Amino acid sequence: MAPEKIVLRFGAEKADKPVIYHLAKDYDLIINIVKASINPHKEGTMVLELTGERYAEGIAYLREQGISVHPLTTEVVRNEEKCTHCGACTVHCPTKALFIDRSSMEVRFNEDECVLCLMCVKICPVKAMEVKV
Repeated sequence: MAPEKIVLRFGAEKADKPVIYHLAKDYDLIINIVKASINPHKEGTMVLELTGERYAEGIAYLREQGISVHPLTTEVVRNEEKCTHCGACTVHCPTKALFIDRSSMEVRFNEDECVLCLMCVKICPVKAMEVKV
């Protein structure tokens, strides 16, 4: 069985709960944490690879805990033509995947650091940050 990549989003009330522990212990899932980010308000985003016979039960458990679970089938891209390099997105990016290149004063996007929190998509005033399905 190939690992399934998923994105978890959870609020402050779940940040200190051992949900990953329970996925491994109670559902016998093999977990690889690809990326994880907790912002200063203790809201979190994790990208996981999960493998195991009880995958569906583990996903149901996460949802019962109030954790948002989405398959990793989307990606965030920056539309270069729309971007005005205002930097609004960089302030809200929890992983600093969006940053200002100080030598050119232009916004840069490191896709490898993106955890798909979608804050940039919500924040961008010119809608230069887009979700690609």
